[in-house]
Amino acid sequence: MSTAEPVKRGLRGFLRRLTTSQDELEAAELQEDLDQYGATPIASCGQRRRFCVAGTLRTVTLRPRGGVPSLEAELYDGSDVIDLVWLGRRKIVGIEPGRVVRAEGLVSVQDGRKVMFNPRYELRPASGQ
Repeated sequence: MSTAEPVKRGLRGFLRRLTTSQDELEAAELQEDLDQYGATPIASCGQRRRFCVAGTLRTVTLRPRGGVPSLEAELYDGSDVIDLVWLGRRKIVGIEPGRVVRAEGLVSVQDGRKVMFNPRYELRPASGQ
């Protein structure tokens, strides 16, 4: 390999970062972290099977389901989103927007959205920390 090759690759990477949106860069970074967490991309998760997923919580809301309080969080991994729902919970310490979470459980689909009820979870440090 010539000495110019690393310079060309560095320049291509720099130009790609300049022409790529911030959202696309964040999605690519999240997808790179999946192997580190032993997780499956959410986009690859099928219905009625157990999966391990990991990503960043976008939103966390308290929403009653059938008269029972439930804490709902939208997890994004760069490929897709999944709703994590803890039935009977009003708050879980550490479950907050921006937090990196690894979750395991049975994936179902409700109203066209992937959902995981009462998943086992781990709070993870943010990438690069």
